[in-house]
Amino acid sequence: MSSEVKEVRVGKKGAIYLSSKIREKLGVKEGDKALIRVEDNKVVIEFISDPFSMALKVRKWAETTVENFERESEEEQDVLY
Repeated sequence: MSSEVKEVRVGKKGAIYLSSKIREKLGVKEGDKALIRVEDNKVVIEFISDPFSMALKVRKWAETTVENFERESEEEQDVLY
């Protein structure tokens, strides 16, 4: 992965803003969640993928309908309960 270095200022309340270029490269959008940790006097930010968004991005490997899903769910519940 290529690295990009950009100098930024720390704003009020410690806010650090990512450039639009970096946000686009990482696929980060407003409201996304991240883990932040300190390693060897450096800040490391890892963005947490939203499972729903990930599901929409991946290649589909199965097909179903709401009706089929409901039927299978009821069958499983009959077996379990």
